[in-house]
Amino acid sequence: MKVPIIDISKKEIGKQEMPLQFDEEIRPELIKRAVLVIQSNTRQPYGADPMAGKRTSAKLSRRRHDYRASYGHGISRVPRKIMSRRGQRMNWVGAFAPGTVGGRRAHPPKAGKDWTKKINKKERRKAIRSAIAATSSNDLVSKNHIMPDIYPVVVEKKFESLKKTKEVREFFKNIGLEKEMQRISERKIRSGKGKLRGRKYKSKIGPLIVVSEQCPVIKAARNIQGINAITVKSLNARSLAPSSKPGRLTIWTEGALKEMKEKNLFM
Repeated sequence: MKVPIIDISKKEIGKQEMPLQFDEEIRPELIKRAVLVIQSNTRQPYGADPMAGKRTSAKLSRRRHDYRASYGHGISRVPRKIMSRRGQRMNWVGAFAPGTVGGRRAHPPKAGKDWTKKINKKERRKAIRSAIAATSSNDLVSKNHIMPDIYPVVVEKKFESLKKTKEVREFFKNIGLEKEMQRISERKIRSGKGKLRGRKYKSKIGPLIVVSEQCPVIKAARNIQGINAITVKSLNARSLAPSSKPGRLTIWTEGALKEMKEKNLFM
């Protein structure tokens, strides 16, 4: 499959043969599995303090006729702590047990739980190739993004040397992604308590820029909400198919495709 190569001002300067990775069969179930593995392996473990709800002087004697036992008082045998007493009459409240005020939780999340998942090497590579192939499918990409006039987009290597965010925005406008830029600039206030926990806004995912190596455009594009820039070696299923939906609008540089073809990446 041959696609036109454009310069920064959208003029066609040649044609490029797409690498073999773009001919892979699109397998949504395989892409989803690879994305879930990445998400699981980057998840931060969390859990309750093992001593939470247990720091109390609560005591329940398990012997009849014993001092401070709840036998014979007509009350349940829940662990209790004594607030005050007068002789053998106790003013006590339930403690320690689940369901009591200040007691432990029945089944709290454990910090030692292992969230990691594994995936076969060949399976992971096939998922990446499948996600790469999905980025060139107009039907899949149009479901998630507002498409430009020319697609797939392959831009000359000079694009990688752009240093200013303003220049990157100008390029997107030139290739017909003005409406897409408006779409991803909108953000929504999250419902629920998540807005109090450092994630107040929900933003939309926009185009992905794939470059051949570390270059200035990675920092320049980073300032635009919803847009990611990544080197071709660092590609993974999550970057190509966020939230496991194949078909992300991707802008490839000429150098990235050349690197992929020469080094036979993900094959």
